[in-house]
Amino acid sequence: MTERRRDGATAERSATLVIQTAFLGDVVLTTPLLSALAARYGPVDVVTTPAAAGLLETHPAVREVIRYDKRGADAGLAGFWRVASGLRARWYDRVVLPHRSWRSAALALAANVPERTGFADAAPAVTYTTRIPRARTGHEVDRLLALAGTASADAPPVSLALEPGDYAAADQWLAGRGLAAGFVALAPGSIWATKRWPYYPELAEALDGPVVVIGGPDDGQLAETIVGRAPNRVHSAAGALNLRASAALIARARILVTNDSAPLHLGTAVGTPIVAIFGPTTPAQGFGPRGASDTALGHPALACRPCSAHGQRVCPLLHHRCMRELSVETVVAAVAATRDVEDRRAICPGH
Repeated sequence: MTERRRDGATAERSATLVIQTAFLGDVVLTTPLLSALAARYGPVDVVTTPAAAGLLETHPAVREVIRYDKRGADAGLAGFWRVASGLRARWYDRVVLPHRSWRSAALALAANVPERTGFADAAPAVTYTTRIPRARTGHEVDRLLALAGTASADAPPVSLALEPGDYAAADQWLAGRGLAAGFVALAPGSIWATKRWPYYPELAEALDGPVVVIGGPDDGQLAETIVGRAPNRVHSAAGALNLRASAALIARARILVTNDSAPLHLGTAVGTPIVAIFGPTTPAQGFGPRGASDTALGHPALACRPCSAHGQRVCPLLHHRCMRELSVETVVAAVAATRDVEDRRAICPGH
């Protein structure tokens, strides 16, 4: 079956739909699943949030990105039915539901997709036609691949398919500040307050060489505080670049230091070595870094970790020791060790 695109041309319709409207990092970690599904069925259509849509539009596994602004223009029943009606008109054969939410399940039902695959432990699993067990251990990428029946050993990489223009925007921003590739990138933000390590300003001051702070517009004030500790070496890109160009900027970094938040997964996608700081969450929950040079840091002796799946606004025990007691010296040492590993690989690339 063919469908007419907005430019008037026709194209083979996609038989496969993926609905993934979770957090930005979750969308990035879904890209191996998209690749696995595309290898089996052809390029897929993806329903996702406006924030994540731009990251997927050039991905080779994706035929079309459908924006669902569930908290904005498409909020409420009217918006839901508008999106569902558009999906129903496309006559999908199957839908895959990595996000274990009632809203996603209801959208698949309202779109009248006959084959609906999701995790057996999801609250709306009763609405699925195929229920896949969700592993309690392992990385989220591997758990998601189970929805496509793909073994971890055959996993496609986490990827973004950035374009030359994305790298050009990042390079232009760097050139405007007299910077070259090879800086340390810091990503101090998170929508969850308990995930934010509080010592990024001290870290920036302790590091040698140029530092670039990565983040969105909401991170601007925090970024300026970090810049203020070493204004001759530290620069803020918070809010200065769109998401794709920010990912390209991370790709130009030698190392990324980040909380357990979306930049961690952007770093994974572009292959930058990562020092990831975990507080209320732990890598064992499945969202840690995946690279051979990556390091995950966390408080080694707190029985209260992890305290939630995503982090919280306030520490449940009101002490936040998981972050407060992780020292700047520990993170500096991890950055130095990661640099040493990368230097040895540059000298001996076969090892």
